Amino acid sequence: MSLRESPFPNFFLEGLHAVGWGLIFPCFWFLDHLLAVCISTSLEHMLRREMECYLHPLQVVFGFVLFFILFIISTPFALLGFVLWVPLQAVRRPFAYHHQEQIIPMEDRNARWEESGKVSFVFLSGNLCMLPDGVARFNNLGHTQNRAAYIGKSIVQGVTRPHICIFVDSPSSCSTVTPSSSLIPQPAPSSYGSIDVSATNPLEDIRETDDLPKPSCNQNSNQHKDPPRTLLRDADVPVEVSALFPSSVDVMCFQEVFDKRAALKLTRALGPLYGHVLYDVGVYACQPAGTCSSFKFFNSGLFLASRYPVMEAEYHCFPNGRGEDALAAKGLLTVKVEIGLRKGEKKMVGYINCTHLHAPEGDGAIRFEQLNMLTKWINEFQAVTRREDEMVVFDVLCGDFNFDNCSPNDRLEQSHSVFEDYMDPCRAGAGREKPWVIGTLLEHPTLYDENTRTPDSLQRTLETEELRKDYISPPVALGGVPLVYPESDQPWTGRRIDYLLYRESALEEFTYVTQLAGLTDHVPLAFRLAVSLDPQPQ
Repeated sequence: MSLRESPFPNFFLEGLHAVGWGLIFPCFWFLDHLLAVCISTSLEHMLRREMECYLHPLQVVFGFVLFFILFIISTPFALLGFVLWVPLQAVRRPFAYHHQEQIIPMEDRNARWEESGKVSFVFLSGNLCMLPDGVARFNNLGHTQNRAAYIGKSIVQGVTRPHICIFVDSPSSCSTVTPSSSLIPQPAPSSYGSIDVSATNPLEDIRETDDLPKPSCNQNSNQHKDPPRTLLRDADVPVEVSALFPSSVDVMCFQEVFDKRAALKLTRALGPLYGHVLYDVGVYACQPAGTCSSFKFFNSGLFLASRYPVMEAEYHCFPNGRGEDALAAKGLLTVKVEIGLRKGEKKMVGYINCTHLHAPEGDGAIRFEQLNMLTKWINEFQAVTRREDEMVVFDVLCGDFNFDNCSPNDRLEQSHSVFEDYMDPCRAGAGREKPWVIGTLLEHPTLYDENTRTPDSLQRTLETEELRKDYISPPVALGGVPLVYPESDQPWTGRRIDYLLYRESALEEFTYVTQLAGLTDHVPLAFRLAVSLDPQPQ
């Protein structure tokens, strides 16, 4: 089945929606900038101290007055657009689909699968915190549009690099080392892989971002002294921290891509590489009773890019959101893709499920119920879409679950049956992580410290237990009970709230990615799955 790109059934409704949003947007933009001018990130504080800039209070006052006046002036137009925009949400499909020809080449690791008798796939998941700029600053992240453009370029640079494995034959080495940017040819500083960013570098757009971290490809190779290296083998699977995205990622799933313009920038960057992108996922305004809990000002923030054609896609909104979390249409995106290979009479397909659960720490019961819902929705979707002439080669569940496997406060969610349906490669059991596991939630105040602000420095920090204690969020204690962490003879892990789960396959490699250091408050995760197949008869 070919998906329609527009979320609206015809051009007339799509045009009306564009007019309504066009009337709303100026008011939204002025309000966003009103917040942004009043809230500074720690990086901006540091730069002002270094520049000895004492005019910032005046900038805040005049900026606040200016944007407040413009906000008031634009409000009547926004109300008119709101009246037009809200009813149209009833006929809007809960996602937009972008399809184009893949014009950026990427290695096809399954080109000779009949000879090897095996197919493999790489998946990546991460929370990008692409909220409107004024809201993102509460997480110590600003300049959402610039970050979106830069993240897109970083992804393209990382996944299109050659997949090079270096085998070290020595008694002290027991595994494969994947090279960082220090071990592969580097473009000139003004280029971004095959993309010239001399005119589009987001760091040039605003003075305050001069010190944001840059993709590794823009740094001279002699600055990279620490290639990603295997931390530990777990059941013969390499686990590593990488300063670059893994090469040839097949499917990328992101959370908190709430901002529409940021989503479009990410889509334009990844479209030529992946060809199939689902964005602006979720519902807005009021929805029928039992489907969503309240009026939705933000979409779900889910975003998916796939090199494989999308056959079916479905979205469900969690109806039990509460508080400020209920302003966003958090839910589950379930997708079926066609691999483009056949084994005998059966064509190979895969399932990807991406979600973002309720955030507040004390609401474990809400998250537990959301896990019940997503398990039910996934099973229903697959029951309806599976065909007898198809072979499922992977089934992945990923996203920001907003609970970890080490906090006493999260005991309820840790025992959910979803971990019986899907394999969590990091989990030793309920409440127990494997020794090599690293937390994925970074502490907001230290995002721009020297040890975390670049891909290489964050890589070294995550690999060093004593260092990462200062930069990864610690476990959450159960109310009124003193926290004892870690237990004796156990390493310090920190909160791992981002998950990559799988079934139908075997795990070959697991990676923590630090290429987005300073651009988000989470550490993206990636893994490679493999399916063994009987070789075709000659």
